[in-house]
Amino acid sequence: MELKFWGVRGSIPTPAPENLGFGGNTTCLELRLGNGEVVLIDGGTGARKLGLDLIQRAEGKSIDIDILMTHFHWDHIQGIPFFAPLYSPSNHVRFHTTKAASEAKNILEGQMTHPYFPVGFDLLAAKRDFSTLAGSPSHTLCNGGLKVYPFPLNHPQGASGYRLESNGAVIVHACDHEHGDPSLDHVIRTHSEGADVLVYDAQFTPEEYEIKKGWGHSTWLEGVKVAKDAGVKQLVLAHHDPSHTDEFLRAVLDSARQQFDQVIIAREGSSVIL
Repeated sequence: MELKFWGVRGSIPTPAPENLGFGGNTTCLELRLGNGEVVLIDGGTGARKLGLDLIQRAEGKSIDIDILMTHFHWDHIQGIPFFAPLYSPSNHVRFHTTKAASEAKNILEGQMTHPYFPVGFDLLAAKRDFSTLAGSPSHTLCNGGLKVYPFPLNHPQGASGYRLESNGAVIVHACDHEHGDPSLDHVIRTHSEGADVLVYDAQFTPEEYEIKKGWGHSTWLEGVKVAKDAGVKQLVLAHHDPSHTDEFLRAVLDSARQQFDQVIIAREGSSVIL
């Protein structure tokens, strides 16, 4: 599997010069399997450029794709109206979420209604399906090549993490989570057990967190603790705060590496290959 980051920022896009080394687009990840099939995680503003890339790589062929939605806060859906594959009738896009399928459809339609957007969701030409991922059992995507295990995160209005398994490789995505709930912290550790890659919410430093408790986000230090407890091979710190510049994030990485060697900062355009 190849996991590529197209959007790494949390809360709001930050296209400022001091942030562009790590990236200013909001959350969007591409998981490409060995057979070429593609799964997205979230549709933040990074989805715009990803959509254009998918069309270029398709070379005129139809695009068949799955999108795992962690939740529906703006920074995770703002790129969907600009996701170019949705505008071609030859393409098929499936949205997967732990919400009821009808609720997810209504939410995405809602951000593309008057006066927020000039094109209604119902006018998108691609075939669109919605499915509900129930609690803990696994779900199979991509012609059986990917097993998906959803799990709950501690975030205002709720969010979902995902354990993704294919051909013995394991990726866990656990962003938009606030540590401190013992049961949900245990759930993350259980689902991260032995993972090759853990993408973890590190929006705040431990110092910042002291005045931002209840905001729904965690810290690089908690990410390190999870990685150590669960025997994770590679920790990726993600969902960067809008105020965190490239210089700031490099300092975060230095601090994290003093606690755990195998840690990197999510950067737009970078990939982790398993």
